[in-house]
Amino acid sequence: MSLNFNVPEFMVERNEDRCIQCEVCVRQCANEVHTYDEEDNKVYADETNCVNCHRCVLMCPTRALSIKKHSLEFRENANWTASAMNEIYKQAQTGGILLSGMGNPKPYPIYWDRMLLNASQVTNPSIDPLREPMETKVILGRKPEKVTFDEDGNMTTKMPPQIELSTPILFSAMSFGSISKNAHASLARAARETGTLYNTGEGGLNKEFYEFGKNTIVQVASGRFGVHKEYLNAGAAIEIKIGQGAKPGIGGHLPGEKVGEEVSATRMIPEGSDAISPAPHHDIYSIEDLRQLIYSLKEATDYKKPVFVKIAAVHNAPAIASGIARAGADVIVMDGYRGGTGAAPTRVRDNVGIPIELALAAVDQRLREEGIRNEVSLLVAGSVRNSADVVKAVALGADAVYIGSAAVIAMGCHMCQKCYTGKCNWGIATQREDLVKRLNPEIVSTRLANLIRAWTHEIKEMLGGMGINAIDSLRGNRLMLRGIGLSEKELEILGINHAGE
Repeated sequence: MSLNFNVPEFMVERNEDRCIQCEVCVRQCANEVHTYDEEDNKVYADETNCVNCHRCVLMCPTRALSIKKHSLEFRENANWTASAMNEIYKQAQTGGILLSGMGNPKPYPIYWDRMLLNASQVTNPSIDPLREPMETKVILGRKPEKVTFDEDGNMTTKMPPQIELSTPILFSAMSFGSISKNAHASLARAARETGTLYNTGEGGLNKEFYEFGKNTIVQVASGRFGVHKEYLNAGAAIEIKIGQGAKPGIGGHLPGEKVGEEVSATRMIPEGSDAISPAPHHDIYSIEDLRQLIYSLKEATDYKKPVFVKIAAVHNAPAIASGIARAGADVIVMDGYRGGTGAAPTRVRDNVGIPIELALAAVDQRLREEGIRNEVSLLVAGSVRNSADVVKAVALGADAVYIGSAAVIAMGCHMCQKCYTGKCNWGIATQREDLVKRLNPEIVSTRLANLIRAWTHEIKEMLGGMGINAIDSLRGNRLMLRGIGLSEKELEILGINHAGE
């Protein structure tokens, strides 16, 4: 048996004067941290299993519990940190790769926080969004070079398919399998209630959710799970997933223990089998191949659905985006290196890809220089945390944004980063029936809708403060941004001036 040199990451502290041995913590913890000893009439904790999800702390009726980082400290070493050493201990014991959920936690620069918004004063007065019209509607899709009308004023130009949304915020791809059916239902209901879209992810679409088709983006990934003509025609748009921010250049993996009866039927794979999406689409090895798939999907849907193409933000993203636009995509989706995930190799999640802010600015500029920016919409993702991030993304050139981590946090996620275990205590990233029941779609969809409404209201306030009455008027208007604490090269890539200029 291999020696285990890993110290528990967290300590569970129990106030014995408050604890009433009600066993709520025992029942609530999917990781089996807490156990009740009848002989001692006492609840004990096995700290090696604790992931610090906060479920037991928040559910304890007497507030007897608290969780803290383990107090054992290694000798101080700026290079060989406790995290680096514990990871080596774990791999030396198991021989496996390290897995992580959610997004990149490294202290890399967050460029959203190093940009400030301009505001109107006297010569260009601000607008009061409570008393004057303020437009947050966005229309996604390829736009024609020019629009023509007949002598009666009727438009004669045939428009490509467009998606009209009431807000520039969409729910990003999370598959049924990686998240629970109740979590999926919550996203679908909230999207319908707020006039936006949610994305099925690469796991197909459960039959029960076809009623939300007008608010659904159906995804086609390399594994082609659940993809058939009815599925493609069920949604408002189709997204081809080439890559994602948390794991650029590699495929996906849903463990067999998450593939129960309903997930099996939806993905069209055997129950209990691993669902593995290979890194490449084995029919795409060039822009010409991508074009063929784009037009195959358009043909299958009678050219009524816009086709999105999703890529990870990488160093040559501008050239890739240019090729995607010329291949016939209606919307390009870019996912930055802070993007969330249910599971990714830790080394890939933390070291591959680039910030979405830099990729977005570079791509928008490239498409403008080539005169093809109108041919495609830009949708970005990768840790959009609040409404100010949305406004800054639009000013950098985005038409709209995806939110994923923010959405699951609104559902109750406490970022314990153990999604891949299937033991989510909040009923989100799990298929265990007892845990899934903890998430009530009626309550959680209301929380998601509240988040969208709150952010949309704040967007209106910020637009009004800039003297702008429509989100479209802000798109790519980098004069409304100023940088702080950025190098000349960073300012150059972002295409903005420093504060004070």
